[in-house]
Amino acid sequence: MNKTFMANNQTVEHNWYVVDANGLTLGRLATAVASLLRGKHKVTYTPHVNCGDNVIIINADKIKLTGNKWEDKLYRYHSEYSGGLRTLTAKEVMAKYPTRMVEEAVFGMLPHTKLGDQMRKQLYVYASAEHPHAAQKPVEFKVEA
Repeated sequence: MNKTFMANNQTVEHNWYVVDANGLTLGRLATAVASLLRGKHKVTYTPHVNCGDNVIIINADKIKLTGNKWEDKLYRYHSEYSGGLRTLTAKEVMAKYPTRMVEEAVFGMLPHTKLGDQMRKQLYVYASAEHPHAAQKPVEFKVEA
């Protein structure tokens, strides 16, 4: 009788992938990266265990948005004080914080739990083509445009 395999922290192997975001649409990039971070591409995927891989995103400042989203899409945050709502358009966010749009898009697709916090720590986003993770020997991962 075969037993169902359940992954645990001792049996999971975390690989390293590098994704070039140059010319990719934000949502399509985010769904592919979120799937890698969760580990859903692995045969040994277990929902309650962090089986995901480490993902490096380069060229985050060269993503695409469709339609009029550069002007219409709004990013809001609140300072917790009265009248403390701040609103920035996607163009303003990209000018000030070039990696934030990609991070927020991916983080929104991960679980909002302690497990999701572990997965978030495995994402590394860089605005340029250089990254300091060459020692991990990341494998290039292609995302369909």
